Formats: sequence, C-alpha cells, structure tokens
Amino acid sequence: MKVAVQQEDLQLLARTLQEQFLAEVPFGEVFQIKCAVNQDELMILTQHPVAVTVDTQQIFAVLEEVLQSVPTYREQRVQCFLRVFGDKLPYAKHSLTMKQKEVGGVKETGEAREEMSFSFPSPSSFSSSSSSSLTYSPLTEDSQEEEDELFDPLADTPDLLTTPKKRPVKPILLGVGLVGIVVLGSAAYLLTRPCVMSECREIQAAQKLKTESRQLISRAKSENELVAVQKQLEATSADLAVIPSWSSRYQQAEELKVSLSGQSAKINQVIKALQTAAVATQKTQTLAKSLEELQATQHLWRQAIAPLETINPNSELYKLVQPKLLKYRLSLQTVNQKLQNQERWLKKLTAAKGVASVAIKREANAKSLTDWRKVQSTWQIAVNALVVIPSNSPADQEAQKLLLEYKPKLAAARDRATKEQLAAQSYQQAVNAAKQARAYEKLNQWQAAVVYWGQAFQTAKQISQDSFYYSSAQSLTEPYSAALKQAQEKLELTNSLQQTRNDLTKTCSDEIRICNFNINDKGIIVSLTPEYEQILQSTSSETEPQNASPVVDATNHLQILEEALAVISDNANIPVLLYDTQGNGIYTRIPGG
Repeated sequence: MKVAVQQEDLQLLARTLQEQFLAEVPFGEVFQIKCAVNQDELMILTQHPVAVTVDTQQIFAVLEEVLQSVPTYREQRVQCFLRVFGDKLPYAKHSLTMKQKEVGGVKETGEAREEMSFSFPSPSSFSSSSSSSLTYSPLTEDSQEEEDELFDPLADTPDLLTTPKKRPVKPILLGVGLVGIVVLGSAAYLLTRPCVMSECREIQAAQKLKTESRQLISRAKSENELVAVQKQLEATSADLAVIPSWSSRYQQAEELKVSLSGQSAKINQVIKALQTAAVATQKTQTLAKSLEELQATQHLWRQAIAPLETINPNSELYKLVQPKLLKYRLSLQTVNQKLQNQERWLKKLTAAKGVASVAIKREANAKSLTDWRKVQSTWQIAVNALVVIPSNSPADQEAQKLLLEYKPKLAAARDRATKEQLAAQSYQQAVNAAKQARAYEKLNQWQAAVVYWGQAFQTAKQISQDSFYYSSAQSLTEPYSAALKQAQEKLELTNSLQQTRNDLTKTCSDEIRICNFNINDKGIIVSLTPEYEQILQSTSSETEPQNASPVVDATNHLQILEEALAVISDNANIPVLLYDTQGNGIYTRIPGG
C-alpha cells in the first residue's frame, strides 16, 4: 500500500511540476517531467524537444521552488536532470538536499544544495519511458570512461508498484488521504483531456496542414496570402498545445508543433522583411532632408534584404521572394548612390568651411597687394565649393547660409585687392615719372622735367590712406615737391636766358653783324665784330672838321648799343661785358649797380 501511495505521490508531483512549467517557463507545454525514487533519493527528469532553447538555471529554479512549497520529513536528497527527447544522456544535472528543522515546536523547511552542469557522450539511439516512475542507475567511474555505454539517470530504479522499499519514502504532499482524494478527483479530468482516450482530431488537422502548407506557401503571391497561411499554422499549433504530456500522442504532437512553428517562423521572417521593405519604399520616394534620414532608409533596405537572402531555392517561399529581392537590391543600390552623392556634397561643405577659416586668418594678417590677392582667391575657392551643391541636397540649407556670409567677405576682399592694385600702380607711376624727370634734367630740358616732376608729385600724393603703399608714397611727396620747385626755377631761368639771347640776337644783328655774344657764369660777354669796328673807324677818319656829323653818328650808334645791352642786362639780371675786337673792355653793366 505504501508503494502504491508513493507512486501516486510521484505522479501528482510530476503533474504539479508540469503545471508550474506551463505557468512560468517559456514554451512550458513542450516539456515532459518524470519522477522516481532510488535509495531514498528523489530523481526528477525533465525532457524537451531538440529545437527548444532552454535556460537551465530557470528550469532548476522552478523545480526547486515547487519542492520547497511541499512539506517533507527530516532530510530528502533530490537529483534533477535535463535531457532532449530521444537522447539517453542528460546534458545538465542539479543536486539539492531538502531539510526540515524543529524550532520551538514549529517545523521550518530549508535547503542545502549544489549545482553542476555537464555533457555526456551522445549515443546514436536511446529509448524513453512514458511512465511517471522510472528506474535509476548512478554513474560510476567505469561508466564514465566507457563512452559507448548508455546512460539513463532513472535506470535500475526499483519499481515502486512491485518492489518494497527498505524504508518508506518521505511524503511529498500533506498526507496520504489528501493525495488519494486529489488523484481520484483528477483521474476523470486526465482521461478526458484531448488525445488521451478519444480520437485525436488536433493531430489529424496538424498532419493535413503540414502536408498542404507547402502548396499554400508556394501559391502565395502577396503578403496578405502569407499572413493567412501563417495564421492557420499558428492556430493549428495552438490546438496541439492542449494535448497533455501524459497522452500517448504527446510526442507526436510536439514534433508536429515544432514543424508547424518552424514554417510559421520562416513565413513571419518573410512578412517582416516585406513590411520593412514597404516602409523603406515610402522613405525612398520622399526627399531626404538630412544624411541621417538617408542612412536610416539604407538600414531599412538592408533589414528587408538580409532575411530574404537566407531563403534557398528549394524553399516554397523562394518563388515569391526572389523577384522582390532583386527589386529591393536595386532600391538599396539607388539609396547607396544617393548616400554617396550626399556624402560628397557634405565633404564639399566641410572643405568650404576649412578654406573659409584659412581666408579669415589670411585676412587678419594681409597688408600688401599679394596678401589681399591671396585672401580674395581663398574666399573665391570657398564660395565656388558651396555654389555647386544642388538644392535637393541635405547640405544645401547650410550651404546657402554660409554663402550669405562668405559672398560679402569675397566682395570686400576683391575691393581691397583692387584698391591695393591701384595704389601699387600709382606708386610705380610716381617712381617712373620721377625717374624720367631726372633724365630730362640731365639734358637741361627743364620744361619736360617740370612736367614729370609735377606728375610724380601728384600721383604719390593721391595714393589712398588705407592702402599698403600710402606710407611709402608719403615719403616721396616731400622730395618730389622740392625737385619740382627746383625744376620750375631752372625752367624760369632757362626761359629768361632764352629771351636774353633773343634780345641779344636782335641787338647784334643789323645790315651787318654788329656783335657776337656768349652767356656763361660770369655774365653776358659781348664782342664787337671786326666789320662793325671797321665801319666805326672808317667813318671817324673820313670826317672833316668842318662837318662832324658822321663822328656823331658813329658815337651815337655805339651808345645806343650800350644802352640796349644795359636793358638786356637788367632784364636778365646778369652782368654785361662789352669788348672790342682786341679784347679791350669798352663797356660794363652790372644790374643794380
């Protein structure tokens, strides 16, 4: 009787653990739990399909939580195992000891445990048991060394229905009476669950859909048709989930559920890709306002393409996916090209900013015409880089803003360079004019010298004050002014001497040549000509005493000559010296004397 009760306790514990898995463990319905007792140790085997991802720590924590929630006698050692359906070897193990203490007449339940995960060699085939009570043969050193020997954590455990125990197993629930009531009450419920005693319509429907789903997927021409097939797969898979773990058809239901879920997952992958592509298409048709928007669109296309590229030609989805994949790749290529173009325009924008920084630094230190020409050319480069950015580029807005700032700076630099160029030209013209004036001075061409000195002075004087050449031009104005004044004086003197020469020429010329003249640093040297002196002498010798008029005429003529020379001397402010043919001085005139 004790063995039967223990067997019922183990079955009830297994069902309790199964229900807890449904509540707390993801995909808890696919797990199968078995319990057994060996040498006072409680052993719990948890199995699952190979396709399920398992969090071993969570599994063992759920088992531990359930065991702590039921009362125990004294000490109870528990061994927990995890393995895949069809394998003989568990891949993880968890050991713990349940303790119960007396504290002031009240029992407290505690635990002392240790946990270990490990892998065992996997033989090619193993058997499984659907019974809630299994047998167990603990690992030995020999069995660990022999890889070909099969391992079952519940093997060789005494059959509780037929083999008496040396000492009773500690009760797991509140009492034998309560257990009996619960077992009898739940027996009818368990037998009426789907696929336990009745015909298993869920499996039949799943097998039919598994066969037909390939054709349904292959015929699908749109996202909506794929969604319809996916809903059928999900609904049928949900129907299989109601088949309990104690059903003889449970393993078959799990395999069908994994198959249908796999098909649904592939369809879901394609549907998400198509939906992502739809969003990417909408964004591609909209003008991007920034580089970030283009990059986001590029990311969407990549998200849409990547899952579709995993669909192989043998898949039922390939016929629907392949044309769309080609179209999506072309769209991604278009976005990539746009992105490259926009990156190129953004690089131009960045380059223009860099050039503008150089222009600002050059402008701060510019002085000469060469400096301002460099400033102008640098601003020109910055502006040229911005004006080529197209209006549909994300960089256009900032480019237009920068152009409003850079163009006035370019114009100012151009004006300043022009002003410096004019100042440089004027300065050079002034220097050249002064050089030409000096050349004319050497030739005693004072009229030309005065003209060029005046030109040099005026040109240097008119150079702009804010130009680089202003200070240099100012240093020329004073010497150029003095040179001009001196040249003017020389010109006046020259003009005066020329008038003196003209007067002397008229005075010394008559029917015969009266005199010759020369102007030097001593003054005006006038010499009577032999012809004139001979006339004077002959006129004087032929004169008779009774008639003295010829002598008077000759004397008067010489006196008139002297008076004329005196006037010329006063006008020219130069002394006049008159000599006869023998070099004897016959007349001297000093102005103001």
